[in-house]
Order: sequence, then C-alpha cells, then structure tokens
Amino acid sequence: MSRVTIDYRKVTGPVKPMHCINNGPIWETQEILFPKLKEAGIPYARLHDTGYPFGSSVFVDIECIFRDFDADPDDPAAYDFAFTDWLLSTLIKNGTQPFYRLGASIENSNRIKAYHIFPPKDNLKWAHICEGIIRHYNEGWADGFEHGITYWEIWNEPENSPNVDENPMWKGTKEQYFALYETTANHLKARFPNIKVGGYASCGFYAVLKKGLGESPISARTQYFVDYFHEFLDYIKSPAHASPLDFFSWHSYGNITETRQYAAFVRQTLDEHGFPHTESILNEWNPGIQYRGTLRDSANILGMICAMQNDAVDMLMYYDGQINTTYGGLWDPVKLQPFKAYYSLKAFNVLYTLGQAVAASAEDDELYTCAASGDGRQASLLVNTSDEPKEVEIRFEGLGCDNLTTQLVLDETHNLEQAAQFRGLSEITLTLAPYATVLFESR
Repeated sequence: MSRVTIDYRKVTGPVKPMHCINNGPIWETQEILFPKLKEAGIPYARLHDTGYPFGSSVFVDIECIFRDFDADPDDPAAYDFAFTDWLLSTLIKNGTQPFYRLGASIENSNRIKAYHIFPPKDNLKWAHICEGIIRHYNEGWADGFEHGITYWEIWNEPENSPNVDENPMWKGTKEQYFALYETTANHLKARFPNIKVGGYASCGFYAVLKKGLGESPISARTQYFVDYFHEFLDYIKSPAHASPLDFFSWHSYGNITETRQYAAFVRQTLDEHGFPHTESILNEWNPGIQYRGTLRDSANILGMICAMQNDAVDMLMYYDGQINTTYGGLWDPVKLQPFKAYYSLKAFNVLYTLGQAVAASAEDDELYTCAASGDGRQASLLVNTSDEPKEVEIRFEGLGCDNLTTQLVLDETHNLEQAAQFRGLSEITLTLAPYATVLFESR
C-alpha cells in the first residue's frame, strides 16, 4: 500500500505556470485546434522552431521578418510581420501569451548549408531590429498591436556544439554570442524597461550527473554546456560587460529524477554567480518521443509537472505543441484530436486557476502528486508513472465534513471524466491503474 498525504491547510507558495508549451497546433493557417489551448488554460507558448524547418520562411525568426539585413530597421516596409501577426493574435485570442525567441530556428542539415545561424554582421543593428519587432507587438508600431508580451529570449542553444562546423544553432564563437547578448539585452531593457530579457536556452546540464543523456557517458560536448554556462554568467556579471538577465532558460530531455538534479544545479549556479532573482525557466523538455500518443506519455508529462512545481523552477514549457513534428506529443496529426498528453496539461490547469500550492507528498517514488487551494475550493493530482497498478491510501488534511469531492480519471478509456463523488471523507483507498491519473476537486 502506497501512502499519499494532501494538506490543504499548509500553503507552500504559488502554483507556477508548469503547463506551458512551445508553439501551438499550427495546421497550415487553420485554427481548428487552437481553442483547445483555451480549454486547457495554457499560459505561455514559446516561439522557437515555429513552422519547422526555417520558420517555414514566414514565422517568428529574425530572418523571416527582417529579410534584408541592409535595410533600415526604422522603416516599417523592411519587416514582413504577416504570418507572425496571425500566429500571435491567434494564440492571444485563445488565452495563451507568446514567449518570443529572438533569433533563428535550428538548422539540423547545416552540414549541407547553413542559412540563418551566423552571428549578425552588426550586433547593435540586430538589437534595433529586435526593437522594431517589440515595438510592433507591444506599442502598435507599423500597424501593430499592444499585446504586452513580457518574455523576450535572445537566441537558442548557441552552445549546441563546441565545434563551430557542427553547430546547428550558432556558426560563431562563444565570445561572439556573449557580445550579442550583452548588446541586445542592454539595448532592449533600456528601451523597454518593463519587458523581461534573457536566454540563452541552454542545451542542458547532463554532465552534472555521473552519466550523460540517456545511457551515454559524459562527453566533451555535455561538459562544454556546463562550462559555457559558468563563463556566460561571469561575462555578464563583470563590470565591463554588465547585462540584465531577467530569466535563464535551459533544456532537458532527461527523465524526472535527472531533470530535478539539473534544476537544482541551475538554481544553485545562478545564485552563486550573483543572480538570485533571475527566473529559472525550463523551456524545452520532453519525456520521450517513443511514447508519443500513449497514456504512458501523459503520465510522464504530469509526473514532471508535479515534480517541477515542487522544485526550484519558475516555468516549464513542453516541447512541442505543433502537430506535425517529431516531438509534438499533444495532438493526433491524423484525427486532429488531442492525445492523452493534452489532458495532463488540462488537469494541471485546475490547480493553476486556484492559485495557492499546498503541501502534497507521496511515499512511493513512482507516484507524483501536487495540490492547490483558493476561493474556497481545493484540488489535487496523483499520477502513477509505473507499468504496474498501485494500491494507494490518500489522506486529505483540511477538508471539512461538508466538502464535496469529485474524483476524475485520466486513463486508457477516460479523459478527465467523473468516476466518483464523496462528502466529508478525510481518507480514501483506491487502485491506480498503470500510467493513470486521478484529479480530486473539492468545494
């Protein structure tokens, strides 16, 4: 028998935006699945690899919007905002705020030819181009909008490989990226003091474990990721190159146990380098594309969300929310319907809307739980990440005799559908099927 305790009396902090995604369900320019974002309350969508590959030549990337680097960044005619306007407006209409990556999409076939992943010819001009994009989306410039987009990320994975010839994200040195970040971050914060700037969407910190990604040993490449992080922080903290870092973004394609260690490493390293108030944002993660479309994938996703809610991470962004991509685990590309994974995000949103996280613990390492309260309501989640059924005893502290609790189930045959109701119980016992989730809502 596994024991789980939910204590609604003990507030532990805010429920954090752990159910964010990358991109959205782009299907040509149809909006058929975008309303599902509103149903699940997805808070943010990071825009990177949008319309992969090469931003489909029209979305988000600097080269897609400002096609001629020699043009005047103060001339509205130099920008092509059309498709990105549609995407951002569609996201916002469905309740999701963009998290905008400034830079380029990954070029995995760069060995044939690289196009848009070279350092800019002029860092300050590149920063002015970024300014034009922000003006368009936040200040209405160039027939634009007042979207109030907060997060602006400067590039993605510039340290992807220590060998420039093999790097699919940055055909330059680390010093060139550090200089680009310094120029851009300082320029944008001076021009738009209310936005948040950061980066650099690190590949991850697999080398802080005894093994690298999966079963691979630590390599020169994974150690380079760690060294790069330290050097970047030293650079922007130095008086000569002082630069703002409102958030630090990083990636993990490890399991829950590994990723918790990476999260602790990131937080500790930021603090030690003098960035205690910098947000730690894990904005690319996926528990395993081999489980795409399965209940197991849903369980692994919700397990990660619950774990990170209880750890030192400020935001979590699943990769990827597109339909026709290898890592796009939310949508069935044939039926154009949600996979089971989508409902794990929707379930967490019930807690997110309540606002206050409360104490929740499970004695079994294969069970993950999190809980919340607010406005006279309570909710808790419990997910089984194992391939065996679990007999579970759940104790609820802080529920009154009159509280009515509804039990909803996410399993092979249910998508958060009601399975039971009870009133005034402080303890229940149930059998949780392999990879199944239960959501308890009380009032």
